[in-house]
Amino acid sequence: MSVMNRLWPTPPANGPVDGVVVVPGSKSEGNRALLLAALSERPSTVLGLSASRDTSLMADALRGLGAVIDGSHVSPPERFRGGADIDCGLAGTVMRFIPPVAMLADGPTRFHGDARASERPLTPLLSALQALGAGITADHLPLTLTPPAVWTHGPVTIDASQSSQFVSGLLLAGARFPHGLDLRHQGAALPSRPHIDMTIAMLAAHGVQVDEPEPDHWVVTPGALRAVDAVVDPDLTNAAAFLLAGVLTGGCASVEHWPLETTQPGALILGVIEQFGGWTRRDGEAMSAGSNGPLTACYVDLSAASELTPVVAALAAVAKGTSRLTGIGHIRGHETDRLVAIHDALAAVGVPSVVEDDGLAITGGGARHGGIVDSADDHRMVHLGALLGLVTPGVQVSRAEAVAKTMPDFIERWESLA
Repeated sequence: MSVMNRLWPTPPANGPVDGVVVVPGSKSEGNRALLLAALSERPSTVLGLSASRDTSLMADALRGLGAVIDGSHVSPPERFRGGADIDCGLAGTVMRFIPPVAMLADGPTRFHGDARASERPLTPLLSALQALGAGITADHLPLTLTPPAVWTHGPVTIDASQSSQFVSGLLLAGARFPHGLDLRHQGAALPSRPHIDMTIAMLAAHGVQVDEPEPDHWVVTPGALRAVDAVVDPDLTNAAAFLLAGVLTGGCASVEHWPLETTQPGALILGVIEQFGGWTRRDGEAMSAGSNGPLTACYVDLSAASELTPVVAALAAVAKGTSRLTGIGHIRGHETDRLVAIHDALAAVGVPSVVEDDGLAITGGGARHGGIVDSADDHRMVHLGALLGLVTPGVQVSRAEAVAKTMPDFIERWESLA
């Protein structure tokens, strides 16, 4: 069903949701896997990639630098080439992972993105690349990066408190730098630490040694990357929205092919569900979640999985009492200012909330009425609107096509489940 340029009337549940869903591959894993394949010494395959916009932008960026990507098959270039004009869209993984790779090109690379892209934090990463010898024309998109004529040999310090992707981007390419990489984070606490763990684990699979002699200090040994055929796990942050359909309606929703072990922060939704009074269980290869009674408000530190904030806000909107979601001040710099966007979405259906320095206070008990939830062109905000609409008739979501960023067929799958 097309939702371009109009409101999406979200389907209310007629009763407890009871269904099984398959979700596409993780954008976070998939984009890292594509990039590592392009950095490797021989061709390889990456299976399970999603058809999302972010993944398409990553593949196109790597093609622009000289990689050959045909379906799941990736052939790395003998040398990355300059001259490309890279469209980053709104993809943090593209605007933060590709510039370090462009350091290896034989000429300058241009970067641009969507209108909002210039507002997304980028300066600390660019400063780190300049410290390594790059020439960079601006501290935000659009910009041009010229690779180092002479590489600086020495430690690099970065403040990654706005995004763990600054660290991941440097680590992913660091083994290909002439001297490797000695990287330190200096600043407030790192957000989304599991994403850095994901990066290090995937590098290890390619034979890259990353030492962490002390907290927030990483040393990458220079050398070639071993080619590895990869299979991308389902996107557990997208899966979280479907699990919560069972929890919010007192039913049971299941997501197939849930990995036994994962570094995806989205897996932390299981503990959050139980904090609010729901239940989770593994059924064979599937993960199921639901609830048997009223949900109760709680305090949730989401610093390790801030991408879950919009769907956890839906839990808080239904739970009785006032919940506090903390550790998420940095999501003001995501696809939109997510703290304000969530507050406005909840207000549209009559749920009181307060934006705090590092999070949100949400007084639940259920939505008071229907209303229009503005997605602000943010895929995660569409998930919030869908969940609110599941338990509140009359909820509509504007610009719901934003889901194409990570899951183009989200609406079809959601309507089938609901």
